[in-house]
Amino acid sequence: MIDPNDVMEVRVARRTEEAEGIVSFELAHACGADLPPFQPGAHIDVHIPGGYVRQYSLCNPANETRRYVIAVLRDAQSRGGSAALHDCVVEGDALRISVPRNHFRLHPGANHSLLFAGGIGVTPMLCMAEQLHREGRPFTLHYCARSWGRMAFHDAISGSDWAGHVQLHFDDGAPGQKLDLQLALDTACADTHLYVCGPRGYMDTVLGQARAGGWSADRLHYEYFKAEPVHKESDGAFEVEIASTGTVVMVPADKSIAMVLNEHGFNVSMSCEQGVCGTCVTRVLSGLPDHRDAFLTTEEREANDQMTPCCSRSKSPRLVVDL
Repeated sequence: MIDPNDVMEVRVARRTEEAEGIVSFELAHACGADLPPFQPGAHIDVHIPGGYVRQYSLCNPANETRRYVIAVLRDAQSRGGSAALHDCVVEGDALRISVPRNHFRLHPGANHSLLFAGGIGVTPMLCMAEQLHREGRPFTLHYCARSWGRMAFHDAISGSDWAGHVQLHFDDGAPGQKLDLQLALDTACADTHLYVCGPRGYMDTVLGQARAGGWSADRLHYEYFKAEPVHKESDGAFEVEIASTGTVVMVPADKSIAMVLNEHGFNVSMSCEQGVCGTCVTRVLSGLPDHRDAFLTTEEREANDQMTPCCSRSKSPRLVVDL
C-alpha cells in the first residue's frame, strides 16, 4: 500500500519552455524504476530548493509509468516556490516529491464532461481529456488564455487525437472566439459534470454562473491553486482539545492550529499551509471552526465537522478535534 506521506527522489529528465512564463518539467525516478500510478486530477508535492513545498498537477497521460510531467507558471506574486523552479532547477537536477494525491477526480458515471481551463489551470485538464478520450467518453474542453503566446501546450493539444473536443479562447482575440460561458452551460445535457481549474476569479465566475443556473453541487468539481488572502488583524487566541488524550493547548493569534499541535508532539501532516491541498483535513467533534481554506466544499464547511488546521481558526473559545 502506498503511503501518501512517502517522499521519493526523482531527476529532471527534461525542461521545456511551454509558453511565456510557463516551464514544464518531466520527472523520472532517480533509480530508473516505475513511478507510483495516478489518476487524472492528481497532484504531487514538490520539494523545491530554498525549503519550499508546492503542489503541481500531473498533466501527462495517467497510463504512463516512467514519468510525471508538471508545468509551472512563474507567479508574479510568488512566495518563492515558482521562482526557484524557474531560476534554479535544470535538466539533470534531483528533486524530492511526494507520491500522487487526488482530490479532483473524474466522476465515473458522467455521460458528458465539460472542462474549463484558465491559463495554467489546463494542467490537470490535459490528463483528464486524454483519459476521457481513451475511454470513449464525450467531453468538451474550453481552454482560455490571455494570448497565444501565453497558452501552454497548444501544439500538443492541436496535434492530439482529441483536438476536436477542444475550443481555444484568447482574451486578445476576436470577439467571436471568446468563451460564451452562458451558452456552454445552457446547452449542456442534464447529467453533464463540470470541471474547472485556473485563477481564482476565473473559477469563481464559472462556478457562480453554474450555481445560478441550477447546477447541483455534486456535478461541480474544482481545484484551487491558492487560498484568498485573509486579514488577520482581528485574530485572537483560543483553545484546542485533543479528544483522544484530553490535552488542551492554547493557539495564540500569531500561530496556526497545526503549528501549535506539532510543537506539542501531535503529528499534523501539512503540505500547502494555505488550506488548498487537503493534506491536513482534521475531524472536528465540538466547537465552531472559522474556515479559511479553499479545499472544503460549501456543504462541508456548513457541516462544521472537519477543518484545515494549517490555516483555519476557531469562532468558539474551544475546538475539540479528533486526533
